[in-house]
Amino acid sequence: MGHVIAVSGKGGVGKTTLCGLLIQYLCESGKCPVLAVDADANANLNEVLGVEPEITLGELREEIERAGVDPRYQIPSGMTKQAYLEMRLSDAIVEEDDYDLMVMGRTQGQGCYCFVNGLVQTQVQKLQSHYPYIVVDNEAGMEHISRGILPMMEVAILVSDCSRRGVQAAGRIAKLMKELNFKPQKTGLIVNRVPDGKLDAGTLEEIRNQGLELLGVVPHDDQVYQYDCEGKPIIRLPKDSPVRSALGEIVKKLGL
Repeated sequence: MGHVIAVSGKGGVGKTTLCGLLIQYLCESGKCPVLAVDADANANLNEVLGVEPEITLGELREEIERAGVDPRYQIPSGMTKQAYLEMRLSDAIVEEDDYDLMVMGRTQGQGCYCFVNGLVQTQVQKLQSHYPYIVVDNEAGMEHISRGILPMMEVAILVSDCSRRGVQAAGRIAKLMKELNFKPQKTGLIVNRVPDGKLDAGTLEEIRNQGLELLGVVPHDDQVYQYDCEGKPIIRLPKDSPVRSALGEIVKKLGL
């Protein structure tokens, strides 16, 4: 069975960037193929990786839902919606040399994400035996945890920036996992975008207050910002990038 690594944290802390670099590290270390799962309705892991999905699970849900009502969406004659869904699910996976990517995406307009969340959970469970590692970029906040989308996670990586609010958000996610009786083999915190790679006393104090294990820090790097502004995939950062180096050391400590 594949090792499931879930990456969570509040919005804006750079978890998707670190998720993409983690996938890259695993692939370069020969731990491939990796299944990358963007479980965020506001999907952008594909941009970090530099690939474009043909269709997201959310768009596929819309296609099934509107079939027979909207002439743009047609199910072959004699095929049930469930059979058509099963056939189309393979189109929702981008296949690269070392990894495959599945994107949750969002539904159009108003509506609940329950069906799409269920698809993510079902697909991860179905595909888990096909990949040595599955890396899941979770939606910002706590909803995916509370819904139990990934109860089988082995490693829970919480990401924060240097702010107390970010660390507190990570602490709340860790507490929620305990309340829901999730039992990852390893749970820890990565603090991202740290000036000069050194945490101040206030941030360290809050990490202790939250009872979090600090896996490591990733320094602030203007090059990440420049790549993002220019639309370059973050995984194309040079190998000597301080961000890539720091994350590599953290992954080694995790024993992945």
